[in-house]
Amino acid sequence: MDQYSFAVSAEDAGERLDKYISFLLPDSSRTYLQKVVKDGLVLVNGRPAKPSLRLAEEDRIEITLPEPVLLTVEPENIPLDILYEDENVLVVNKPKGMVVHPAAGHPDHTLVNAVMAHCGDSLSSINGVLRPGIVHRIDMDTTGSVIVCKNDRAHRMIAEQLREHSITRIYYAVVHGVIGQDELTVEGNIGRDPKDRKKMCVVGDGEGKHAVTHVKVLERFRGYTYVACRLETGRTHQIRVHLAWNNHPILGDPLYGRPAEDARDGFKALRGQCLHAGVLGFVHPSTGAYIETTAPLPEYFTNILDRLRIQNAL
Repeated sequence: MDQYSFAVSAEDAGERLDKYISFLLPDSSRTYLQKVVKDGLVLVNGRPAKPSLRLAEEDRIEITLPEPVLLTVEPENIPLDILYEDENVLVVNKPKGMVVHPAAGHPDHTLVNAVMAHCGDSLSSINGVLRPGIVHRIDMDTTGSVIVCKNDRAHRMIAEQLREHSITRIYYAVVHGVIGQDELTVEGNIGRDPKDRKKMCVVGDGEGKHAVTHVKVLERFRGYTYVACRLETGRTHQIRVHLAWNNHPILGDPLYGRPAEDARDGFKALRGQCLHAGVLGFVHPSTGAYIETTAPLPEYFTNILDRLRIQNAL
């Protein structure tokens, strides 16, 4: 079983218990966490609590997540936005809110379920039954390009390109604050946050893993900047961590951002970070040709840009 312990800060006092732990454990669905609370696996100051409990400063939250049940992954007829496909690889444009592979709280309706229905038995087996064809992932509320491998040879070759950092990956984001430089490079090792094991953070030299993000300003607004981020390395939550560390967290990021400020600025309806995996380029595992795909910005993202442009013009 996984166990977590948190102390409620003054800033979070008054928050509902179920909402609070959903921010602490963003990889688990709110429905799943509500069930965990109702099953008595979340203690507040040593006692089981209701999901609707309003928290007080310095309350001690203890969470025990049960061992995951062995899952049987079934194909599901979920439409896919296909950017590229041949007999070796498939590149899809993942929508917001979709988890890449089954996990606790997300046993189905994942990208894997959809890909299994589309590809049948033509998927690599290297990452096991829960992750057939999956060589990399993006967060549930990050939209955009994901490459899926249809056989083990393709999987090994794409994985090697990921290890060598030779795959082109460009993400688009809207961040808080106005970035002065037209281009900048954020470099800082990334490791687990010692105060919160669900988060990553920039750590000192000799710790964590080397991480480099190249940032290019595309458009400036009042209080916000639209940027393109090219990954030189690919660490967990790299762009989210690097931008927050640089004092420009991504709009709507519940883990590293400013959700309260987002609500005050009228972005309350935004679900998760405003981050999109736009460009994915790789050397084809069979032909050796360079393949590059572009996932168009989703509607929620273009709506935000339109709104910021209108505000800028006032």
